[in-house]
Amino acid sequence: MINIQKASKAFSEYVKPYDITNGKIKLKIKHTFRTVEVAKKIAEDLNLNEEQKLLAELISLLHDIGRFEQLRIYDTFKDKDSIDHANLGVKILFEDGLIRNFIENTKYDDIIYKAIRNHNKFKIEDGLNNEELLQARIVRDADKTDIFRVFLEDIEKNNNVLYNYKEIAKETISPKVMENFEKYEQADRNKFDRNIDSYINIISFIFDYNYITGLKIIKEKNYIERIMQPICIYKETKEQMKKVIKIADTYINERIEKGS
Repeated sequence: MINIQKASKAFSEYVKPYDITNGKIKLKIKHTFRTVEVAKKIAEDLNLNEEQKLLAELISLLHDIGRFEQLRIYDTFKDKDSIDHANLGVKILFEDGLIRNFIENTKYDDIIYKAIRNHNKFKIEDGLNNEELLQARIVRDADKTDIFRVFLEDIEKNNNVLYNYKEIAKETISPKVMENFEKYEQADRNKFDRNIDSYINIISFIFDYNYITGLKIIKEKNYIERIMQPICIYKETKEQMKKVIKIADTYINERIEKGS
């Protein structure tokens, strides 16, 4: 059986050697536990059995474990400028053997490995079985949902850890990125040449949700409009940003009304 309390304590022990006074480290620790909460809610809404629920919580607890070494070695959370943090995470857990600190049973190893490896990819890889696909989908939705909270907290506390919002507000969205957004699609994040494109890509996470639980949370907390607010300040770009909000709201409402 999965002991999520024991796993959580093991996670806290794992992050102890890192500089927890560092804002980025604190951010990732908080993000980890908040992602677990969202995953638990998704699993409950899906009426999963107890074993599946606990597994979803464990995977979410471990999904960003590669982030801490990524920051220590490369001093960045940007995968394109360093290393794929999901791939690093499964290396730490399975090649280096850290997984046994969190769960003694090897029964779930393949599911955990594939779900974590796929949590940050543009799309989930082919060939996953039903349980692997289920858990990959849950952690992807849970991760994205809490990323919205992370961005809002960075904005409202004026941390500017993630972006310089005043500078981004001066930029216009690239035509291709806007075209994708209007089609309810995510753009290729490896081809962004403007910070605003990367910013809008966060909003476009909504188009990749597997379940409506996370979308309901986004709607209830009004994340989209609140995240867009600091970059809707210049007349030259305001209308474009308002268009993004309208498209996002329409999509979320359509999905929730549809019920899937």
